[in-house]
Order: sequence, then structure tokens, then C-alpha cells
Amino acid sequence: MRILAVTGKRAESILKEALREWEREQKGKGERHECEVLTQNIGIAAFTTPRTLKRALERRFAANTHTYTRTYTHTHTKTRNAHANAHARSSQCELRKHLAGYDMILVSGLCKADFSELERELGIPIRLGPKNARDIGEVLKHASEIEFSASVPADIFLSEKRRENALKEVASFERAASASFSVKGVKIGGASRMKVCAEIVDATLLSEEEVQRRMQYFLESGADWIDIGVHVSAKEKDVERAVSAALKCDASVPISVDTLDPELLLAGVSAGADIVLSLNSENMHIVEKIADAGVSAAVVVPDFQALREEEEGERGREEKETREARILNSLFANLRSAAHAGIKNLIADPVLNALGYGFTASLKNYILFRERDKKTPLFFGVGNVTELLDADSIGVNALLAGIASELNASVLFTPEHSDKCVGCVSELRRAAEMMLLAKKRKTTPKDLGIDLLVLKEKRRRKPRILKTAAEEAGKAEDANVVVAKESRTWRPDPLGSFRIELCETPAGSRILATHSSLTKQAKQAEQTEQTKQTKEGKEGEKRKETKIVGRNAKEVLDTILRLGLVSSLEHAAYLGRELAKAEIALSLKKSYEQDEPLFKSLPH
Repeated sequence: MRILAVTGKRAESILKEALREWEREQKGKGERHECEVLTQNIGIAAFTTPRTLKRALERRFAANTHTYTRTYTHTHTKTRNAHANAHARSSQCELRKHLAGYDMILVSGLCKADFSELERELGIPIRLGPKNARDIGEVLKHASEIEFSASVPADIFLSEKRRENALKEVASFERAASASFSVKGVKIGGASRMKVCAEIVDATLLSEEEVQRRMQYFLESGADWIDIGVHVSAKEKDVERAVSAALKCDASVPISVDTLDPELLLAGVSAGADIVLSLNSENMHIVEKIADAGVSAAVVVPDFQALREEEEGERGREEKETREARILNSLFANLRSAAHAGIKNLIADPVLNALGYGFTASLKNYILFRERDKKTPLFFGVGNVTELLDADSIGVNALLAGIASELNASVLFTPEHSDKCVGCVSELRRAAEMMLLAKKRKTTPKDLGIDLLVLKEKRRRKPRILKTAAEEAGKAEDANVVVAKESRTWRPDPLGSFRIELCETPAGSRILATHSSLTKQAKQAEQTEQTKQTKEGKEGEKRKETKIVGRNAKEVLDTILRLGLVSSLEHAAYLGRELAKAEIALSLKKSYEQDEPLFKSLPH
């Protein structure tokens, strides 16, 4: 492909350097694109318009196209216009002829102008390039396989298109995948995607509305089935109530009940639960009743006595191997017992231990199980690790999902019990999709079109190098560079102050900015000595509040400006900083506290 990349004077050197770097990377890689730079007579590429672009093209390809303005100055107006129109058509033909060898014109991704009319006139696609000129190389890699957009910057469009294609591919794989069995249409095992099971912790203690609210949140986060967590003090009626609440929320979703208590398991199945979690020799005597009640599937675990023996004391290698064998043997025995009792669809859970409590040993149990049994679906309790690890969950979930994928596990289980694990369900759903794509494409989970990069970036742009004096000197060597200094003073805005918070609304989480100002009467009264004496304790009666709720910082700040609630540049700049922090906190599901840092830095 032959591409013409259009820029302004300021970004010309950046664009050319990025293209040189891209050309170096492309050497010896087969098909290559040819990309030329067209610099307009404007400073900022984002201000490109059809007029500035056409002028730049005329200067490059047909320098004599404007000669009619001299030649026909003294002729009759109609004649002059006719000649001008004829020359314009001739100029258009000339440009078309020169551009015939090009496949596309790329303008800055920050352009807001409409180039559709010029595109028709020139007969060549005019598309938005990346927002940052430094990203031109990454965009050009995909120029021949994806048609860029006339309205969406190429870097964003490319990312969205690759994500869309990746998700379509995942859906296609899932439709065609074989499965060990299905529960309410949800495929379990076989070649299907790993399913995410989200636990509503202590659901038996929650109201019906709270159970349904949590369930709806998990489903929106990507959960495939919902697990009803049973509190140790729960009674049969509590289990029945929680299961019924979940079924009222969405009866098409698989529901499991999570307890070892046999009577509570039976109560859950009788109320409509599809899956029991979990069975072992301690409750195996009730399995026939559970099977007769119509349970669809069961998760089977080893006998916990064997697990406790593994965790107790330090013994020799021979005894350790014996314990591992005992754990696995009990799991296989329990699977046989459950099958004999009439439960056809079984999921094995060797139990994933927390870090520091035999995590690697438990992984070995999964490996040994898979060596003996290639087909039975495996249950992988990711939450046992993430809930007991003080680290950001995104990367941990990605890694554990990758391990589970190599073990051919079928179910990724997690609660979102602690605040640090909020979002784990959506993270595991994305991780499961990534691992399915990687397995089908026979590649690593990299460059798939979908990822779990949130706080870190895949490709870091090179920072601009500024040669100036150290900040401690208080001045720069370059007269055009000013070393920034923080102001030590703060003047309150006469129009009032703002309290910035996050809030929950029926439509979801939002930013809340509450403006507080003295009423007109209070301002007048404040001038009197009497008001000054009685001011303490009556402040709330004299202040007027306006609450502004928005989805992002721009919405809220634009509304503040439109309502005229800020009068100083200093206050407006402060609001911009705090609202931006609130928006970031909202997107990351973090807490936000006004005037407090959003992140902590690791000590060096």
C-alpha cells in the first residue's frame, strides 16, 4: 500500500522519526507499505481542514493551479468565474491524476473536520490516523487488513476492531465447542470456554433484594453461573429463600448451593438449585436423595481429613507422597460413589490452596488428577488465592486462569468478598476468553485483541527529552522554559466550595459534586455583628447546596461552568484535578477521597 500521512509543522519531525523506526522494524518482514509525509502550512495537525489539506496537496503536486487569479483579474466577472470554474475542474483532475498512485490519505486522529466531500472530489479515502504521531507505525502494521474510519482515530478504531473480532472468534469457538455436559444451556467441560462461577458469600444472611442485586451485578460482570454461599448458622428455610430469590432474578442461569451440610444441600436442590457444591464422604449418604430431587450436576471434593493431614506437621518424602495419593484416591472414590448414586454430571475439585498453605502441592494434585483422568471437568477455586493475597487481582487472575487452562480446567470459581477483589468476576471472564483464544490459535496469551492491561501499558511512548537546568536551581537554561512551582496560597472562591464524592444511583456509580454557598440573605446578615455572634451552630441554615451528578469529569465540570458556580481560575483548575481523580477511581472501582492521593507508590 502507498499512504500519504498528513501532519502540521510541530509534529513533522515526530512523525518522520516514527516512520523511520517503523521502516527499520519492517525490513525483511515481507509485505511493506510505503508511507510519505505531507506537511501542511499550519502548526498543529489537529487543525487540519479540507481546505488546508487541499492547499497542501496542490503545493505538492500542482503548483500552478492558482494562476487563474492573476490572469483573469481584469476580465468580465461572468467570464472570470467561468474560467475559474474550468480551472478548478482542471486542478481537480490534476490532483486526481497525481493521487492515483496512493491508496489512502491519513490525517491526524485528533481532527474534527468532515473530509467526505474532499474525499469524493479527489477519489481517494481520507481516514483518521492515530491521535499521537508516535503511534503511526503500530497503525500501519494493520493498514492492509483493516479499513480505517473517517470518524474514529485509527489507534482507537484498530483496538476496538481487534477486540470485536476477538470476541466474535470466542463466541464462534464456543458455539462449535463440544462439552462434557450442559446445565441450562451453559456448556461445561470438553473444548468449551472455562466458565466463571461467582459466589454470593453468605447469601443466606441477605435479603431477597440484596441476593438479586448481587446476582445481577455478577451476571453483568460476565458470570456464567451463580453460587449461593451458605452461612454456618443457616437453616433449611434460609437456603430455600436464597435459592428462590436467585431464581426470581434469572431462572435461565445455573444456580448452585455451596455447603457440605447434607440437609442444606437437599434443601437447596428442592428449592430449585441446579448444582451442589460440594460432595465428599461426609455427606455421600444423602446423594441418592439429591439425585432423586433432580440435581443437574455436582462438584466433588476429596475428604478433608486427608487434606488436614497434609497440612499438619512435617514428614518425610515417602509419607508426603502417600498423603498426596490418599487425597487423590479419596477424590476418585467420591466421584465413583456420586456416579453410582445416580448423579451423571460430575465436576472434580482437587481444591486449590492459598499461597503459604500448600499452593504448589495443590497444583501438583491437579496435575496428577489430570494425568489419571483426561475428561472429567475440573473446578479451579481461584478465589482461595486472590482473597488471601495482598496484590492487585488483575494479573493474579490472568496467571491463575492460564494455569487452569493448561490443566484443561472447566470452571473458575471466585467470590468478590474483600474490597481488593472487587471486579474479579469480570477479570476472570476476560482471562477465560483470552486463554481460549490463545489455545485455539496455538499461541501465548499476547496480541490477541483482548487483554487485561489496565494500570500498565503494552507499548510505552518515548517521552520528550527536554534539556534544561535541574528544578532545584529554580530557573531553566532555556528562556522559553519555565520551571514549575507550587503556589503556597489559596483564596476561597466567593461563589462557594465543592465537595467531590462517588455515589451509587439507580443508573449505576456516578461522580457527585456538591456546591455549597451562602444564601443572599445569609451574606447580608453576615455583615451584622449579631450574625457574627450567632454564626456558630447555624451555618447549615444559611448555606445553599446544589448537587451535580455525572458519569465523568467532563460532564460534571462542563455543568459547573454552565451554571456559573466557579469564579476563579485557581478553583476551576483544582476542580479539574479532583474530578479527574474521581473519574479514574470510578473506572477502577476504587474508593475516592477528596484531596487524598489515588495511588500509593512502591518504596524504592
